[in-house]
Amino acid sequence: MTFATARPTPRRIPLYGWLTAEAISLLGTRISMIAIPWLVLTTTGSPTKTGLVAFAEITPMVLFKACGGPLVDRVGPRRMAITADTLSLVAVGLIPLLHHTGALTFPILLVLVAVAGALRGPGDAATTALIPALVERAAVPYERATGLASAIERGATMVGAAIAGGLVATLGAANAVAVDAASFGVCALLLLLTTRSLEDRGRGRRESVEPAEAETPTSYVAELRAGWRFLRGDAVLMSLCVMVAVTNLLDLAWSAVLLPVWARDSGAGVGAVGLVFSVWGGASMLGALVAAAYGTRLPRFATYLVAFLITGIPRFVLFAIGVPLWVILAMCVIGGASSGFLNPVLGAVQFERIPREMVGRVTALSSALCWSLMPLGGVLGGLLVSGIGLSPALLLVGFAYFAATMSPALIPSFRGMNRQPASPEREPVAA
Repeated sequence: MTFATARPTPRRIPLYGWLTAEAISLLGTRISMIAIPWLVLTTTGSPTKTGLVAFAEITPMVLFKACGGPLVDRVGPRRMAITADTLSLVAVGLIPLLHHTGALTFPILLVLVAVAGALRGPGDAATTALIPALVERAAVPYERATGLASAIERGATMVGAAIAGGLVATLGAANAVAVDAASFGVCALLLLLTTRSLEDRGRGRRESVEPAEAETPTSYVAELRAGWRFLRGDAVLMSLCVMVAVTNLLDLAWSAVLLPVWARDSGAGVGAVGLVFSVWGGASMLGALVAAAYGTRLPRFATYLVAFLITGIPRFVLFAIGVPLWVILAMCVIGGASSGFLNPVLGAVQFERIPREMVGRVTALSSALCWSLMPLGGVLGGLLVSGIGLSPALLLVGFAYFAATMSPALIPSFRGMNRQPASPEREPVAA
């Protein structure tokens, strides 16, 4: 991609540093995503308790993310992200420490994962709110940045799942969680060193990652309400949030409970869980890289529908009918590659439509809404497995996933995704 000679040379170190920090953070999170459910399942033998741990983590994450948007805008996303990572190092690090000393009871584990979730809420919101400034500084389209970020996320799923399976199998689940704790400290240091230029107050206007200076004083609640009014008034963003909320609920039921129980009951073991996530993540990374390169040429709404059709119901049906592992892995390649196209499309739509001065609070609210049902995902998965069995639970969740992802074909507001992308030099405008 070429740019006019009159344009200043893009400074991409902040973008590269942010992407690297994202890769490490997501790598650690994927390890913990396998290690903590496996730790609970193997020590308690209870799918319901396994689901409760996911509930304990995600509920405060959603609440603090929803309410933390104005704080991100006031403090600045860079400072918020670094602070959240530093505190998360302590909270997550206590899990393996207490486990090895014999002091980690189930209630204490619930408290620690709740604290980690509470920190992750505003931390994730702050990390997302950095994207417009990073795109502007690097002079790249939103599809390019969100595509690279999605590729990083999928790649972390692949590598993190493989590492997690090996760590849990050889060193134990608690030691795998310790790796996740260390990743928070590394991320905080990377952001501190590579994104410093985004806070420069030198010549020219200040970058948007600095705390916003309102023309007139406003209250925290008023800023939160303003963000909600904007989100509620944008039919495209609101429709996407509701749909993603449902799919996230079902995805968590699968990843936190249904998949680990399948691995245990089928005899495949925790290594198979890591292999499934690894193959899916690798294929997703390739799909996201293609989306980053060619996403601006694709019709967004059609891409969304086709990708969700391929990545959705086949996954649940194949696990339910008990096909060989190689068939499941083949499905992971196809479904994973399709899923890689989703986040670049959805991310570009989001950042184009949100005014720069409201990025922190609106992205925090939209993300919280998307995650709002996830606290129930683990509980839902545990109750379904305990009540009707694994295979019926997989089929029920799979058909619900199909209904949720294909219903946008009948909802006119979703077609607003197809409007032309804005230039990274312009301020995003509201619909």
